[in-house]
Amino acid sequence: MPLAYIALGSNLGDRWTNLTAAVRRLRAEPGSRVVAVSSFYETPPVGGPTGQGPYLNAALAFETDKSPEQLLQFLHTIEHQFGRVRTVQDGPRTLDLDLLLFDDRVIETPNLVVPHPRLHERGFVLVPLDEIATNVLHPVLRKLVSEIRQTVSTVECVVAQSPPVATGGLQDLRALVTGSTSGIGKAIADQFTAQGATVITHGRRPGGENHIIANLRDLERIDQLADEAWGDGLDVLVCNAGADTLTGEAASWSFDQKLDELLAVDLKATIRLARNLGARMKARGRGVILTVGWDQAETGMEGESGQLFAAVKGAVTCFTRSLAMSLAPEVRVNCLALGWIRTAWGETASPVWQDRVRRETPLGVWGLPDDVADAAVWLASPLARFITGQTIRVNGGAVR
Repeated sequence: MPLAYIALGSNLGDRWTNLTAAVRRLRAEPGSRVVAVSSFYETPPVGGPTGQGPYLNAALAFETDKSPEQLLQFLHTIEHQFGRVRTVQDGPRTLDLDLLLFDDRVIETPNLVVPHPRLHERGFVLVPLDEIATNVLHPVLRKLVSEIRQTVSTVECVVAQSPPVATGGLQDLRALVTGSTSGIGKAIADQFTAQGATVITHGRRPGGENHIIANLRDLERIDQLADEAWGDGLDVLVCNAGADTLTGEAASWSFDQKLDELLAVDLKATIRLARNLGARMKARGRGVILTVGWDQAETGMEGESGQLFAAVKGAVTCFTRSLAMSLAPEVRVNCLALGWIRTAWGETASPVWQDRVRRETPLGVWGLPDDVADAAVWLASPLARFITGQTIRVNGGAVR
């Protein structure tokens, strides 16, 4: 796919949140992929009316199936969604998205000029761009980005310090998140930590502090995992671990091999671990258990993968409801039924699947691991104290 470079800027409202949310929106776009994002830089305003506040600026590398004209329109749409109003030349704005480069294309039309006509004059653009595209050649000037940067003043362009993360939603809770070395599990573990929880991570390979290695195909090892994680007590269990049968070597396995793997990791391990730790939580008098299902398990999906995941994740969902009834009122148990979430498979999915995401999701974008993590935080927190035995669909509104 073509590779574009985009400049981001904001000097109204919560600037850090504006840029972070814009990057997140670009990550979610089907048929596109964020390749790299620079640091955020604090810079004074250039031009425009006096009295403006300082900007946060960044640059982003973006692979996309859109044409340059479609990409420009897409960026303007995002600006509008963020409250951008174009009234004053170089005036303050909640969000500014400029198309800087599009592969090595040179375009000059009444509506679009690429490379951006003022790219080579702006230190606040060149500094973040140089961070992620230092050896990219400007197709008109025939100079590298790093060379162009040396021709402008960048003294007042400094790396911005990230604001403190609001914490406390899970303060003083201990949580075990299985399958948390990457993807959705890592996003949940990171968000739990940010919200004040002490998180025990799990995977098949070594990790950081408070990490347990366990192969969930081994029933005895699952029981050992429960013992090691429990310690003096556990408040939250997230049964996130799942077998990947869509990428790598497993993608070429037979139907029966894939089924055995999914039954062992996604279903049996979830049941065994949740029953073990759920009984301890009930005896202790409190706890929360979250399982991970699939939003199409109830409605079905064509093809081999649909048959496999509907059978396994459907069983997880049904087990969750029964476990919730068994452990109530001391322990709440809910299932996160995920829709089109941009995991490793989603990053490389074919255009057919990218179009399907657009077509089937009312919000029109991929879900991100962070979206699942935010839902998990809510369900684990006291804010969801009256929620149990439910299947919460994290799927952008898809109804099939």
